Amino acid sequence: MAGRYAGKHVFVAGASSGINLGIAHAFAAEGAKVTVLSRSADKIEAAAAGLHDAGAEAIGIACDVRDYPGLEAAYAEATGKFGPIDVLISGAAGNFLAPAVKLSANAFKTVVDIDLLGTFNVFRASYDHLVRPGASLIAITAGQAVHPSSFQIHACAAKAGVNMVTKCLALEWGPAGIRVNGISPGPIGDTEGMKRLGGDPAREQQIKGRLALRDYGTKADVAEAALWLSSPEAKYVTGAILNVDGGSDLGDASANALG
Repeated sequence: MAGRYAGKHVFVAGASSGINLGIAHAFAAEGAKVTVLSRSADKIEAAAAGLHDAGAEAIGIACDVRDYPGLEAAYAEATGKFGPIDVLISGAAGNFLAPAVKLSANAFKTVVDIDLLGTFNVFRASYDHLVRPGASLIAITAGQAVHPSSFQIHACAAKAGVNMVTKCLALEWGPAGIRVNGISPGPIGDTEGMKRLGGDPAREQQIKGRLALRDYGTKADVAEAALWLSSPEAKYVTGAILNVDGGSDLGDASANALG
């Protein structure tokens, strides 16, 4: 399969569905050999099968990102199959709405462990398997990293940490020719999470009305950002958090309509 990433090895963690699987398909469509990883064996096998059906060389590996030795084994398997990793996406995440007063310490820890510890594990365990110089690492973060949100203290804390892991590794690994960036998606309409949050038409219009661009994004929008960040055109970009959010990071734009 020809394309911009022909012959490259792309590894996507948290890729059984949604945004991350969309990213895997976008790289595959550009010729990449793709490894997808998630903790559910059934789901990741289905994800790999879908990539095969689309014409890609792909394997699926079941592993929890909280399991560091498991990740070490996953990287050994993936690089044994496809060679060193050119592009690595860390996107595993867990979240739910809960007021802090009703949030148990264990529930808080679970989200932090999946999002923050998981991101560190995915990146750290990959180091000896990366193409150097030239590897591109991308963390999938969220606007909660910089904007406090009610009922999201666990996700806010975790994603703030993810942003700093991204920036610190960009500093430390830059001299080895490794770029580390983040993508912060906004409301992405073609995901199950957004369908649940904004499934009611009135609620959907309310959310869209607050966005500068007045519409949801798509998984393809996020995937295109990942393709660009990992390309030669972005070779001087590292330590950046790229908002792909329709302007939601700018605040409520509902009063700014031109009449």
